[in-house]
Amino acid sequence: MPVDLGESVYTAPAPQSPPRKKWTREECQASECAGLWQGQHYELIEGELIDKMGKKRRHVQAARSVAHALEQIFRWDFIATEAPIDVSPEDNPASEPEPDVYVLRTRAWPGNNPRPEHLALVVEISDSTLNFDLGVKAGLYARAGIVEYWVLDLNSRRLIVHRDPSGSVYKTVVAYSESEGVAPLSSQQEVLVIDLLR
Repeated sequence: MPVDLGESVYTAPAPQSPPRKKWTREECQASECAGLWQGQHYELIEGELIDKMGKKRRHVQAARSVAHALEQIFRWDFIATEAPIDVSPEDNPASEPEPDVYVLRTRAWPGNNPRPEHLALVVEISDSTLNFDLGVKAGLYARAGIVEYWVLDLNSRRLIVHRDPSGSVYKTVVAYSESEGVAPLSSQQEVLVIDLLR
């Protein structure tokens, strides 16, 4: 039976000591163009650079399983993996997340990245990043008004579904066990959690 987890809780990161340099999208693009990060892959979240390299095999396999399951519901060309998206205007200068998988509402959008209104569903795969995905990322996506956010918790073998964004939180957060299924808001076709964990 699905477990209601209440609403998501956003807590701002504690001040770091010593202070760290906060990055902007402009600075990251300039560094990339200058070739400073050749062979490296970072994700910009709230001014911090998150290393996206070296994912474990089960993380990679789960991302493939999620993409495959969603392709059974939505057309393959509406599914993207590890591609950047825009977030809310106030977060955009210092954040350019790259969700593990997302579903587009439309194949065409103005600008470089799809904006929140172009996204039907965003999915993150969590093994060592669960607290970050349930805290910082959930707050970032809620502020952007992303209508549905899933976190596939590989360690506890469950899917945590976030809906009803309001401010920095999702008002509805429900965990589904591996023996259960859930339909995305933009479809009536159910996804079995066990199929995402294979």
